[in-house]
Amino acid sequence: MNWLGLLVLLTLAGLAEGTWDNCGGSCGLRAVVSDSIPPDDSVTRIVGGTSSKPGAWPWIVSIQHPRIPGTKHFCGGSLIRADWVLTAAHCFDLIFNTSLVYVVIGATQLTQPGPGAQVRQIKKLLRHENYQRRDMSNDIALLELSNPVQCSPYIQLACVADAILGVSVSQEHNCWIAGWGATTAKDKTPSDQLQDAKVRLINIHLCNSTFWYSGKIHTHNLCAGYPEGKIDTCQGDSGGPLMCQDSHADYWWVVGVTSWGKSCGRARRPGIYTSTQHFYDWILTHMGTKNV
Repeated sequence: MNWLGLLVLLTLAGLAEGTWDNCGGSCGLRAVVSDSIPPDDSVTRIVGGTSSKPGAWPWIVSIQHPRIPGTKHFCGGSLIRADWVLTAAHCFDLIFNTSLVYVVIGATQLTQPGPGAQVRQIKKLLRHENYQRRDMSNDIALLELSNPVQCSPYIQLACVADAILGVSVSQEHNCWIAGWGATTAKDKTPSDQLQDAKVRLINIHLCNSTFWYSGKIHTHNLCAGYPEGKIDTCQGDSGGPLMCQDSHADYWWVVGVTSWGKSCGRARRPGIYTSTQHFYDWILTHMGTKNV
């Protein structure tokens, strides 16, 4: 059975009391970029990635602070409802005044976001109540935006993976990461241009083994990248999505939130992500779309 297709039907039929999506009744679709068009390999970024085409990932957002030099970007996120963004809790470890933080939606190049980009302030920050900075457990957060965004070909909602996707996601090969983070381990400067890269989900037991992360991975984490390293998320990509597509559907699902890793692109040190499947009920409850 095509579990991804089934979940799409459930979502469109009114999953989460019909309020999960108010941008046209769909999620996880790329209106501008065809999935049959290969990425542009001419520019290497994200640590082994490529420059994204405009509209390639229409749910990804840039979280910015006016006091950060350059592009102002410090973390990524995913638009999962017209007024809610999914991101990582650790992005706000050092942010004490969220009234200064804003979210840019619909941009590919941060210094020239274009007329279709939209900016929203943060109305509310909800970090997981059991988040622990010392071991990065429960590293997930929600941002309620000041006003709902208007969807367009360059702004679409992400589909968030439910537990029903468990079997399919573990077998999924077409998974991607994206963000404006640093492009090398030594360069801490965020990229002006959105970058993406194809990755593979790595068995969590292998990732937690002695010569890899040696027991530091939690049960609610995902591990993605390559055993040999080279392609990875890096500083500034935190909070952004790990996305997988079913081989029999056009829908993309945010299965993980970029959380942490050891350096960037090192062998046996792939990126660690917070599983959205594990926190699906938490997400729905805190957006007010599920009865407590």
